[in-house]
Amino acid sequence: MTGMYRIAIACLASLYGAVAGADLADDVRCREIGFSKSVEQQDITAFRAHIDADARFVAAGVLRGPDDIVAGWSVFFAVDGPSIAWRPHIVEVLENGTLALSRGPYVVRSVDADGNPVESWGTFNSIWRLNDDGHWRVVFDAGSPAEGEPDDATRALLAEDDDCD
Repeated sequence: MTGMYRIAIACLASLYGAVAGADLADDVRCREIGFSKSVEQQDITAFRAHIDADARFVAAGVLRGPDDIVAGWSVFFAVDGPSIAWRPHIVEVLENGTLALSRGPYVVRSVDADGNPVESWGTFNSIWRLNDDGHWRVVFDAGSPAEGEPDDATRALLAEDDDCD
């Protein structure tokens, strides 16, 4: 095989890998959006389906496993509880296609003691694992509060329509 053919094959393989990686990143992006929508729509069954059996959610403490995580997040499923929404801004998938990172803004909306609306913004980080059944599930999740008010682009990310099913 001549050098020219080897270069062409290497370029095609690289291009295929980039396309496959982009597809996986889009799968994770949509899975993350679906995860948020499960909470936004207060669908606890769908929320649970996004959580890996080995999951760890880290905040003030650590929630371990789906039962603990669902119990810890129950406030967002209460009728008069606060709401939370988030969207990924960055999604990165390892070359082997089994782990991914998603990161982006979140907002918690509630009301204060006087009934005034309150927004608390921050950044989430989720690690996703591709399970044997072909579904991505979150295995690690953590977030941190924002240092200031979100900019217009951040607000727009949470408001935009997505192309996920």
